Amino acid sequence: MKNTPFSKKLPDQKTVRTVLDIGEMAAMARKEQGLGQADVAGLNNCGVRFIVDLEKGKPTIRAQMLLDTLDLLGLEIIVKKKGLNK
Repeated sequence: MKNTPFSKKLPDQKTVRTVLDIGEMAAMARKEQGLGQADVAGLNNCGVRFIVDLEKGKPTIRAQMLLDTLDLLGLEIIVKKKGLNK
C-alpha cells in the first residue's frame, strides 16, 4: 500500500449525475486510504482495468462490481426522490 499525500478531500456526500462523479469519489476514497489501483483490484477480486475504467467514468462498467468496489472503499449509494433532504 502506498502512503502518498492527497490534496482533494472526499466530501461527506455528493449528488451524482454521471459515472465519472462516482469514479472521482472512488478514486478520492482509494487515495485517502493509501491504496493503489492494484491494491483495490486485488481486494475486490477484479482486474486493475476495471478500477481504471471506474475512476475514468466509463459508462459501461458492471453495476454489481461498481457496488462491490464502493462498499470495499467505505462508500454507498443512496437513491431518493429529487429535492428531498436526507
